[in-house]
This record gives sequence, structure tokens and C-alpha cells, in this order.
Amino acid sequence: MDTLVVILIVVAAIVALLVVVSYVRRTQRRRAIAGQQVEAKRDDASHHRERATEARTEAAVAEERAKRQQVEAELHEERAAGREAELGDSQ
Repeated sequence: MDTLVVILIVVAAIVALLVVVSYVRRTQRRRAIAGQQVEAKRDDASHHRERATEARTEAAVAEERAKRQQVEAELHEERAAGREAELGDSQ
């Protein structure tokens, strides 16, 4: 009977040890996955920041281009008015 009790205690200890090892591994896996998810979210946020910066840069370039075109249009208007004035003076 004593041998049977010792065997049962050893088997119970082994089962308990396997449960603890399984729990630790599962916890490590969950932490690793959580770490990967955090890193993915950081990468995603970084990507969106880069895209926002690019969009702002493109908007600034477009705004500068529009200002130049406005100045050019005003110059052409002035030239047209000058030519019309020349035509009016010569008639």
C-alpha cells in the first residue's frame, strides 16, 4: 500500500508540474502575441503619421503652386489691360 501511495504522489506531482509548465508556456505565448500586436499598432500609427506628413507636404506644394498661378494670372490680366489701353490710344 505504501508503494501505491508513493506512486500516486509522484504521478500527482508530475501532473501538477505539467499543468504549471503548460500555464507558463501559454502565458509566454500570450505575452509574445500581445507584444507583436503592440508593435503592429505602433507601426500602423507610424505609417499614418508618415502619410499625414506627406499629405501636408503635398498640400503646401499645391498651395504654393496655386499662389504662383494666381500671380501669373494677375500679370496676364495687367498685360491684357495694357494692350487694350494701347489699342484705345492708337485709335
